[in-house]
Amino acid sequence: MRLMSLGLVPPILIGVALGSVLGAAAPGVAAPLGLLGDLFVGMLKAVAPLLVMLLVMSAIANRHESGSDGRKSAFTLMLYLAGTVSAAVVAVGMSFAFPQHIALSAVASGSPPVAVTAVLSDVLFKLIDNPVNALLTGNFLGCLTWAILLGISFRRASDSFREHLQTLATGVADIVRHVIRLAPLGIFGLVCATVASTGLEALAGYAGLALLLVSCMLIMALLVNPLLVFLILQRNPYPIVFKCLEESGITAFFTRSSAANIPVNLNLAKKLGISEELYTVTIPIGATVNMAGAAITITVLTLAAANTLNIEVSLGGALLLCMIAALSACGASGVPSGSLLLVPLACSLFGIPLDVAMQVVAVGFVISVVQDSAETALNSSTDVVYTYTADQSRLFAPASGSTGV
Repeated sequence: MRLMSLGLVPPILIGVALGSVLGAAAPGVAAPLGLLGDLFVGMLKAVAPLLVMLLVMSAIANRHESGSDGRKSAFTLMLYLAGTVSAAVVAVGMSFAFPQHIALSAVASGSPPVAVTAVLSDVLFKLIDNPVNALLTGNFLGCLTWAILLGISFRRASDSFREHLQTLATGVADIVRHVIRLAPLGIFGLVCATVASTGLEALAGYAGLALLLVSCMLIMALLVNPLLVFLILQRNPYPIVFKCLEESGITAFFTRSSAANIPVNLNLAKKLGISEELYTVTIPIGATVNMAGAAITITVLTLAAANTLNIEVSLGGALLLCMIAALSACGASGVPSGSLLLVPLACSLFGIPLDVAMQVVAVGFVISVVQDSAETALNSSTDVVYTYTADQSRLFAPASGSTGV
């Protein structure tokens, strides 16, 4: 109990250490313990859609007329887009500075999108999904659509009904807090299974590629994001950046699912004093469209494939790749390795054959234990960083209850 009073991070780090040691020393014992991790991620995914729908409905139905939260939500979406495009630009620059070549041999299976329009249309259809199906399948965009519409409608309901709606949302949020307390145990199971099944040998052959991907993501997390925050807030950005990396990034690194990390981010946003009317909308949207890490993965792997095939990429082609990667990343699902099947879409820009592109995807799966973990940590922590930045921005009237870090 005394250890838990220090917060989640120390127990999580202990779980990581124990899982790594057990996975390396006794793979046969560690592998079945992956069930603990699967259960933890499954619980988060199960409760997240219902939590999002109830929180958004309650926040809108009971909201006080502030006039600024709508503009803050739009501003947060602009930050999401700017961050995703910036990530693609960083990936292009680093790929040009440190070109990678891939030994292509494996063939992956899957059905990648054939055009950017297919990705965008998929997003639009998710917005108009049946509400029951949206809850069952974890479609957060569909949940948001219905939550917003019902929340607006419930503003005309009686005070007692809206109070009961708030009570229901609070009850589900309490369940989420209890689930989050199981994070050290769940992450212990995830690490056990990962180390036992993969080890470090599989990464050795692609160490340079994995290092480039992680370096791009670190540049985004520690340089570009702080710069954006500083330009908007005009104060030291690192306290909020490190806070989000510590409490959101660590759990996202091991769950490898933006969707599963939504409850963690909602809880963190509340602790930071961000307006509930803002974060209940922007955090779920961010888990779907704020994909800086995915843009990096798509760009780096595509340029590595081009280098391998000796395809010369011009500056104009690189800039076009940045836009394609950013748009494609917005369609990456909030599940592990969701961005990899979007690589063939970007590869088609340079005429790279589908069978070769799918071999690149297979390489991505080999290093996904590092790539996807770092990608999800960047994506998920950035959701809170940008939401906090929009909430604290001097462009808008201060939200009630908002605090600094």
